[in-house]
Amino acid sequence: MRGGTVAVVGGSIAGCAFASAAVRAGAERVVVLERTRGRLADRGLGLCVHDERAAELAAAGALPGGIPAHRLLRRRWVVRDAGAGPGGRLVWEQPFPFHSYHWGLLWRGLREATPREVVYRQGVTVAGVAGDADAAEVRLGDGSVERYDLAVGADGYRSVVREAVAPGARPRYAGYVCWRGNFDAAALAGDGSHPDAVTTVCYPGGSCVVYRIPGPGGPRVNWVLYASPPRDGQLRFDDPTSFPPGALTPRLLEHLRALLEREFPPYWGRALALTDPADTFVQPIYDLETASTTAGRLLLAGDAATVVRPHNTSGAAKALQDATAFGAAWAGADTWEELLRAYGAARGPAGRELVALARRLGRAQVERTPDWARMSRGEAEGWWRAQLAGAPGIGGQPLPR
Repeated sequence: MRGGTVAVVGGSIAGCAFASAAVRAGAERVVVLERTRGRLADRGLGLCVHDERAAELAAAGALPGGIPAHRLLRRRWVVRDAGAGPGGRLVWEQPFPFHSYHWGLLWRGLREATPREVVYRQGVTVAGVAGDADAAEVRLGDGSVERYDLAVGADGYRSVVREAVAPGARPRYAGYVCWRGNFDAAALAGDGSHPDAVTTVCYPGGSCVVYRIPGPGGPRVNWVLYASPPRDGQLRFDDPTSFPPGALTPRLLEHLRALLEREFPPYWGRALALTDPADTFVQPIYDLETASTTAGRLLLAGDAATVVRPHNTSGAAKALQDATAFGAAWAGADTWEELLRAYGAARGPAGRELVALARRLGRAQVERTPDWARMSRGEAEGWWRAQLAGAPGIGGQPLPR
């Protein structure tokens, strides 16, 4: 099938990947509608992609070459132990074949690789969409309506398109929060510094992953800390929200610093405390699975289709795999209906499996943490296998051959 018009609602990682896939598949016109003005590349979060997923995505044309990445080889699980030194005691070490990325640099690489034929419109708010068997209608914030053959919802966890595909489906609060930050890697040296490793600091009621990422001005250290929420009512849990970088209140910052001092090995507590408040934020953790990823001429992608807790380290890979599956479905279809059916059959179950795995990881690593300090290496390995429950590992599933 060739020709047709496609609107992609959302211009971040999933949006750029879908726009590129649509052009490669033979779409006549592709328009990206991104509400944010300016550079999305200013976002400073880190993320990881499994080496095997990266190779598959590169071969499929979904992951451009030349994007800065930092190689990781192993994951070290450590606990606070007064007799083990400031870096804590190593409980277990496992292979971790991933590369880490800076969100903004990854987005920039995908944006630069987007074909010139794509019309990328910023500062455009999509107020709603509708789709039937014949077309998709996109209603903009100014009241105008645009008509396309297909509309892709790549508009994240607050997706407007999702409301049309799966009315009433909303992310559910998982019961805990995630603190995030990043700082100059030059500050991370000495006891406990392992450039090729992800360090997971374990404590009763939570855990924290720490790893290096490339940054626009040089290497950074990215950290993600899972914990029970503060009890002072500063966070809302009825709607997906967060305190973005630079917006933390003094009370929230004090809560975080007290947690680091109380639960972390001294080396890691001091290191994370170096994070500038402008580079620190907190967000409640949510997840979501939808019964369907398509309806009429509408299609969901990335976080619009499924919101997966970050423990699975699969968010970016999943978005790029969605785009790859979209391109494959297009190549094998003679009609829009066949395309949508094939995409839904491929990505609906995959998304739901990721949500289920991340829930198991969240229960084991935050909600019902074990007594890590008393674990032997064999017990730690068994605990990890129980979380996987037959899944080959974290980072997402292989693409179908």
